[in-house]
Amino acid sequence: MGKFFVQNFGCRATQADGAALESLLAAKGLEATGARAGADLVVLNTCTVTASADDDVRQTIRRVHRENPAARILVTGCYAQRAPEELIALPGVEWVVGNSHKTQIAEIVTAAPVTEAFYHGNIHIGDIFAQHDFLSAPVEDAAGDRTRPNLKIQDGCNNRCSFCIIPFVRGRSRSAPAAQVVEQVRALAARYHEVVLSGINLGRWGREPGSSMRLAGLLRLLLAETDVARLRLSSVEPMDFSEDLLHLMAASPRIANHVHAPLQSGSDRVLRRMHRKYRPRHYADRVLKARALMPDGAIGADVMVGFPGETDAEFEESRRFIEQLPFTYLHVFTYSERPGTPAAESEHPVPMPVRKERNRVLRELAAAKNLAFRESMIGRTLSAVTLAETGIALTENYLKVELASPREPGALVDLHIGGLASAGLREQALCQVLPALSVSTQRL
Repeated sequence: MGKFFVQNFGCRATQADGAALESLLAAKGLEATGARAGADLVVLNTCTVTASADDDVRQTIRRVHRENPAARILVTGCYAQRAPEELIALPGVEWVVGNSHKTQIAEIVTAAPVTEAFYHGNIHIGDIFAQHDFLSAPVEDAAGDRTRPNLKIQDGCNNRCSFCIIPFVRGRSRSAPAAQVVEQVRALAARYHEVVLSGINLGRWGREPGSSMRLAGLLRLLLAETDVARLRLSSVEPMDFSEDLLHLMAASPRIANHVHAPLQSGSDRVLRRMHRKYRPRHYADRVLKARALMPDGAIGADVMVGFPGETDAEFEESRRFIEQLPFTYLHVFTYSERPGTPAAESEHPVPMPVRKERNRVLRELAAAKNLAFRESMIGRTLSAVTLAETGIALTENYLKVELASPREPGALVDLHIGGLASAGLREQALCQVLPALSVSTQRL
């Protein structure tokens, strides 16, 4: 088994796991290849957050087996942890390795006899809640963007939202050691202007028993001990946006003014059925505080429509709540039943056509809010990082800008905004450019 290919599905955490797997396999003497067709080993690192995510994985397995029948297929990740027997039954799948055993994948595949082709039954699954290992490596090409690496610093979740399968496939909340995070960010800062910190429940970083440092403290440490030009937080639960964290984000020019706080619903009754740990008034308090401290900042949310039992009145309550808050973008999701979750057992499902209509309504609301935010930026000068995507930069407050003249990817630039583009902004004139840092192709 000489060459391997890792394909990741889903969130930033999965991408970080995949990057770590690549490093572990390479350390065993295997060679990464850029295409599935040329691989002896294909690792599918899966997501299971929705039914469509599961469908994508199954279709990919069939496609890999059809296109490269000689490849040995290993399925890992969240879907593997949730339903290993379902996956091992698919033609071509040789191993199913859950998140509980993901750190052992390199040993599992290199210990297997080469002649052991397509043996069904190689399932490696254990108690995910006994998992204490932390698997992560910087993702330096997330979503094809090689200018803003993603670094996972937290994994797992102790919450028990009634719709969510993630705690049962990711395990308890656990944090990367602060010294490790500092070392990784320091190395990334030598080559990139912006680093994105991510996690399954990022705001819970440092909450393990015996730990006294919290996320805000880690950020201060990174600012003091590394030269990173900009840190960006991915998604943080609303009640983890403490006064300390919000004030630090507002005060430091090296932390992006970007707050993403999952909402899910603006209805008090729906939030209770979801087992969320806040009410609309608590959420509004955090968002309004963020807007007061960061008047030009991005404020985004995840919103779910069609949760079991969601009435027309509850949806309208949620819509009005969202309309009143200063969101600059929304990620709108249609509820998807996940086996093993309390919500999936509900006797009051919302019909799919109703779910889709509610999704449309909120997407239109989100588009209107985003347009108003973009219009307010015309005539302003915004700091941005030029992306690998030709002629595009991403601002500190999470807006894409079409550049007036070519720039090399990875440069930190100040852009004067001249007008609107189809889905972002348009640069009028360049004010200042810091050249891109030298980027090595060698993975950390």
